[in-house]
Amino acid sequence: MTFALPTDYAPMEAKLVTTLPEGPQWQYEPKWDGFRCLAFKNGADVDLRSKAGQPFNRYFPEIVAALQTLPVPQCVLDGELVVPQGDTLSFDELLMRIHPAESRVRKLAREHPAVYIVFDLLVDEDGTPLVGRPLAQRRIELERFAGKAFDERPAFRLSPMTHRRTDVDRWFDSLGAELDGVIAKRTDLPYRTGDRTGMQKFKRMRTADCVVGGFRYGTSTGVVGSLLLGLFDDDGLLHHVGFTSNIPRDDRTALTAKLEQLIEQPGFTGRAPGGPSRWSTERSGEWQPLRNSLVVEVRYDHFSAGRFRHGTSFLRFRPDKAPAQCTFDQVRHEAAATLVASLAAAGG
Repeated sequence: MTFALPTDYAPMEAKLVTTLPEGPQWQYEPKWDGFRCLAFKNGADVDLRSKAGQPFNRYFPEIVAALQTLPVPQCVLDGELVVPQGDTLSFDELLMRIHPAESRVRKLAREHPAVYIVFDLLVDEDGTPLVGRPLAQRRIELERFAGKAFDERPAFRLSPMTHRRTDVDRWFDSLGAELDGVIAKRTDLPYRTGDRTGMQKFKRMRTADCVVGGFRYGTSTGVVGSLLLGLFDDDGLLHHVGFTSNIPRDDRTALTAKLEQLIEQPGFTGRAPGGPSRWSTERSGEWQPLRNSLVVEVRYDHFSAGRFRHGTSFLRFRPDKAPAQCTFDQVRHEAAATLVASLAAAGG
C-alpha cells in the first residue's frame, strides 16, 4: 500500500499541564476517552495505526469498512477511536476490542460499533500534505473535508473546537466526570510529528471520600501495598471502585497493624475486587476485607463505568467523615448535555 505519508508517521503529542494556556494563539478541544489513531486511505487501501505505530485494522473492522467507502480518493486523518454506550463513552468496551479472536472482535463491532472522532487533517483528498501548514489553516480544511465526507456517516464525527475559555468551562460544567480533559493546541504552528511543544493536555483533578473496604499486602512484603476503595450506592451496598497505593513508606508498618485489627468479612457488599477489571492481575483475588470504618480522601482524574479509571492519589484519612457519607453522589453529575450528543457539535 502507498500513502501520502508513511504509516510509521508519529502523531503530534501533548504535554501534560496543570493550567490551561490562554491567548489568541490557542484553540481548545475535548480530550476524548479513547485510542489515538492515525487513519491512512488510498482508494480501498486503509491502514489504522495507534499512537505507538501498531496496526489497528483487525480490531476495528467497521472503521476500516467506513473509510473504504468514504467519498474521497485518499486522505490521512488524525483522531480518536471511541465506543459510545448509551449517553456516554465506554473505555471498557474499547479495551475489549484488543482480543486475539477475530470472531469476538467482529461480534463486538456489530454490537457496539466504534466511532472515529477526527480532529486534524494531515493529507487532503487530492493527496496534498497539510502537515507543514499552521493548525488554523488545517482546521479550515478539516471542516471543509468533514462537510463533504462525513455527512450522514455515523462512523465519523468532527471533534468540537473553540477559541473561548468560557466554552471550556461550559464543557466541564455540563459533562462533568464524563470529560477526560481538554486539549489546547497552538493554531500558528505546523503539525509537529512526535513533538509536544505545540499541544498541551489539561486534566481537572477532583477529590472524593471513599470507604476502605479492603487492602492488599505489597509484593513479597508483610506490609500494606494498596488500599481498596469503595462507594455506597442508593441501596446501601458498598462497591469496589478502585485503589490507592501512594501510602507514605514510613507509615506502612503502623497502618498495617491497624488494618489487620479491622479484618472482617465481607468488606464489600456490592461489587468486590476480583471481578472483571481493566487492572486485573493474577493477584486480583488476594485481598483482605475490612470492617467499613475507615474513610480516606483521594485525588482522581477520571471516573467512568463505576470506578476510577486510573490509580488514585492518597491525600489523608478522614476520621471526621462517616462511612455512610461516601456515596456515588460525589462522582455523579447533572449533565446539561451528554458527551455523545456533543459529538454532533463543532463548537464555536
